[in-house]
Amino acid sequence: MEIAPTENEAGVRKAIDDLVYRASLTRNRNYTLPGMKEADVLPSEEKTPAENAALFLKTYDSIAETDTEDLNSYEIFTGNVVRRFVNSEGVDVTETYPKSMTEVVVNARKEGHEIELYRLYHSGNCDSDGLKRDIEETLRFGKDRLRAVPTPQITDASVLFSTDAALPLYRYFLENTSARFICMKMNDWEIGKPVCTGIEGDTVTVKALRSLPNSSSNHAYDREGSPVRDLVILQDSVPQAYWGSRQFCCYLGLEDGFSITNWEAEPGSTPAEELRRGKTLEVVEFSDFQVDSVTGDIFGEIRLAYLREGDTVTPVTGGSVSGSMKELVKHMHLSQEMRQYDHARIPAVTRLDGVTVTGK
Repeated sequence: MEIAPTENEAGVRKAIDDLVYRASLTRNRNYTLPGMKEADVLPSEEKTPAENAALFLKTYDSIAETDTEDLNSYEIFTGNVVRRFVNSEGVDVTETYPKSMTEVVVNARKEGHEIELYRLYHSGNCDSDGLKRDIEETLRFGKDRLRAVPTPQITDASVLFSTDAALPLYRYFLENTSARFICMKMNDWEIGKPVCTGIEGDTVTVKALRSLPNSSSNHAYDREGSPVRDLVILQDSVPQAYWGSRQFCCYLGLEDGFSITNWEAEPGSTPAEELRRGKTLEVVEFSDFQVDSVTGDIFGEIRLAYLREGDTVTPVTGGSVSGSMKELVKHMHLSQEMRQYDHARIPAVTRLDGVTVTGK
């Protein structure tokens, strides 16, 4: 429950009494709160909110616009957050960290037709290079969306993910190694046992990280006061550790468990441009893309993709992609290059073989 800082003492006591009553109705096992453990100090974030705001403005001013593709509008929000965590086991920790958010609307026009693309970015300090790259890419997507043709029926193309739509593919591995999933028996993944057999592509390695440059989630402690540390969660598609809330970590006997704040999926061995060779469908815009971590099912409606056939590249729109991660993990190929999205860093291009593509 969240209690407003302006609540009076009587309101606070009533809220706590309500929580105690609700807790008495549950059948969950008891678990302990974390005790005080000192965490290593994180590198100092030295930029002030004003300095971050100025860097955002400078970045937007540096973006090249044209008569047909430009920035409609943008908003910038910067600040420093002071977070204090106190519990009855002696934990009393305070940290200050930067938190920024910016949203931008991009317009593209062609022969009387116009579309808008909306973007929302979260970060700690301003990631100037990443922001500029992403918005310039979005301007290109807007231009290509206006000349896209309907997606044809495709039966023999690999599907590429090169934008933030790839994040759910890797969260699939994180969710399935969480203490919650293990305790609730949502899968059969075990420490030291490969997640599947017959892997013909790249294996997947995922790590929890205490900090990432410009992340909005650089914390010495998680939201329950447990120290955060670097930890290998999955090594070459073999689970190495579980992670999660204090409740489920206690149920598994993990006294040093914690909730992940930043994470990274390690790169593969193939250059991105090589992954794009052959017949491929690189989907860069979805109206929606989902990965069900329990069933492994994936589904997404295509708004913009690039169909490559030899030297020919055709922007296409419409149709969908679908499949199951339980099979697709055997045929994943990861780029050498990496790309960061706030608190996550993943291969810049992910190729899946065997995805079902339905044309428009």
